Amino acid sequence: MVFLAIKNSIIVRNQLKNILYSAALFAALTISATQAWAQTRELGGTGSLLDGVAAIVDDGVVLKSELTLRVAVVLNNMRVSQLDAPPEQRRPLPPVSVLEEQVLEQLILRQIQLQRAEGFGIVVNDEMLNQALTTLSQDIGLTLETLPPALASEGIDYAMYRQDTREQMILDQLQQREVYSTIVISPREMNLCLGRSTTSLAEDVDYDISHILIGLPSDATQDEVDEANARIADLFAKLDSGEEFSQLAVTFSDGQNALEGGALGWRKGYQLPTLFADVVIGMEPEEVSDPIQSGSGFHIVQLNETRGAQTVIVDQLRVRHILLRPNEIMDNDAVQQRLAGIREQILDGDEFGPIAQSVSEDPTSAADNGDLGWVEAGIFVPEFEEMLNSLEINKLSEPFQTRFGWHLAEVTDSRSYDTTEEVKEQRCADQIRASKVEEERELWLRRLRDEAFVENRI
Repeated sequence: MVFLAIKNSIIVRNQLKNILYSAALFAALTISATQAWAQTRELGGTGSLLDGVAAIVDDGVVLKSELTLRVAVVLNNMRVSQLDAPPEQRRPLPPVSVLEEQVLEQLILRQIQLQRAEGFGIVVNDEMLNQALTTLSQDIGLTLETLPPALASEGIDYAMYRQDTREQMILDQLQQREVYSTIVISPREMNLCLGRSTTSLAEDVDYDISHILIGLPSDATQDEVDEANARIADLFAKLDSGEEFSQLAVTFSDGQNALEGGALGWRKGYQLPTLFADVVIGMEPEEVSDPIQSGSGFHIVQLNETRGAQTVIVDQLRVRHILLRPNEIMDNDAVQQRLAGIREQILDGDEFGPIAQSVSEDPTSAADNGDLGWVEAGIFVPEFEEMLNSLEINKLSEPFQTRFGWHLAEVTDSRSYDTTEEVKEQRCADQIRASKVEEERELWLRRLRDEAFVENRI
């Protein structure tokens, strides 16, 4: 669902900020990482260092040097967090062997996803990357031109930083395609959402939550379920006895945020995963939930903090678009030319809606004649937003490219609003999708991991 993908560009920005934060740790790690490399590489016959393989993943590998550097980053991050915490809250760091296992598993999952994205032809070219980095730089008070020297002043290699950012954008596109686009909203779910008051607790409160997952394979046996149940019960007992949630998450959680102490960050009430939304809403700050079972495993959630939300009047645009993606048959130039031909058809009198229904590769909007509905400014990826801002009402754009493919777009109307029935419906659709994303993503990653060939060399 490209509309959801475009709207979730905010998530991409947050991910890119996290990349910058992690990259900033590299400066403090130059010496320690170099020493660690010396321990994990072997001398070749010429006396030069030869990198080793930490894991074979389908057609690719995870290098020992990459694993060593990532573990060093995580360790430094944890040490910084410990120094920032009051002495009574500091806990011993997990053994390096535990961190290596966790980090290696994340690198394996990353390699699986990158290979899958390559198979789908998902790429992020330099123009897309520069647009994303420009937005990120502005968010942190810099420009794209001042970003490299700012990173260099911290001892961060700009080329490595760009590559990390590019890969994160590729992974986000893949997950938009394989996870978000598969989420289905039933009529019953929509009716239940519309029946709730727009001033409900879930909508008026933001929640900062953390999460521990003991995962299960997609074809788990009863013995595996029992073992996972026993592990989550043991973790719950440790938490009940006063052990630190974040430390247990780093050491034991199978969730994708394990190395951040299980932190999922701030979520609107309606963005909480459906699995534990009702539980979190009834919790007090710093409270920990009982274990919760789902298809992806067993979960424990901690509510860290809550805060009130504000209602604002926003300007909206009514937007419709047609999306085409490059593939093995049609490259970027061919797709652009095809969209240019479609644009001429529309300008010559053909109806936008039927063409969108027949050719657009955004299935959600295509089913509605290409209509993205009423949307507010600031929720699109920068290149889409820039094009919309340049369009007059009822003027069809030239073909243009975003990280999701090539588009024709048209703004058909604009308005300012407070609360309307149409907005409620769109908001409900967003809420329902957002509540399902976390669980669907975990299940998807578990399936990819189960299907991949992985040989651990550590």
